[in-house]
Amino acid sequence: MANAEAIQVSSLPLPPAQYINLYTDENIRKNRAPKPPAPIQDSYTMFGSPFSNDDNIIRPLESQGFKRLYPQHFDRRKELKKLNHSLLVNFLDLIDLLVHYPDSPRRAEKIEDLSLLFVHIHHLLNEFRPHQARETLRVMMELQKRQRIETAQRFQNHLEKVREMVKNAFASLPDLTDSDRLAGGLEPMDVGESGDLAGGRGEGCHPLDRLMCEIVDRM
Repeated sequence: MANAEAIQVSSLPLPPAQYINLYTDENIRKNRAPKPPAPIQDSYTMFGSPFSNDDNIIRPLESQGFKRLYPQHFDRRKELKKLNHSLLVNFLDLIDLLVHYPDSPRRAEKIEDLSLLFVHIHHLLNEFRPHQARETLRVMMELQKRQRIETAQRFQNHLEKVREMVKNAFASLPDLTDSDRLAGGLEPMDVGESGDLAGGRGEGCHPLDRLMCEIVDRM
């Protein structure tokens, strides 16, 4: 009975679907949605290891309990080549021990040496992460810049085509002088005593409008 009443608490966070379901419109309207977690001020634990906010992004090997195999000031490219060569040599030594002396205690020492070399290689590669992040951001910004320039260039090309089409359309319109000459041969419309044109049309209308009205009246 006690086991049935015990509250089951999971040490892992809820799956994303269950977490999203807590943020429904009704829960948000009634202020029932979970609040975001507060930022960590001092220290925290991740994957079973303690961390502090004051720690460097890439911690030194000494702070992690490993012996440094290269000096403080070094060329990362040369050191990676040296570590890679040492890794290959130690791996061949381990194979030789397994073939000739499988029960030798040096086998454990070689495995520890290989592990230490892998840790150093991994640490040196991690030190390139900030540079990789900056280069990735630079490439992304250059790509966005190039895409925007290409988009602006395509828009400019379309704009030039539209301007050319409008220019050709205006050029293909009939000459206004011919229309004015055609409208000038028509008889003036009757004007009433009040000064209005017959049929309710004003005196200040365009000659083309007069021509259209006259054609409609004759139909």
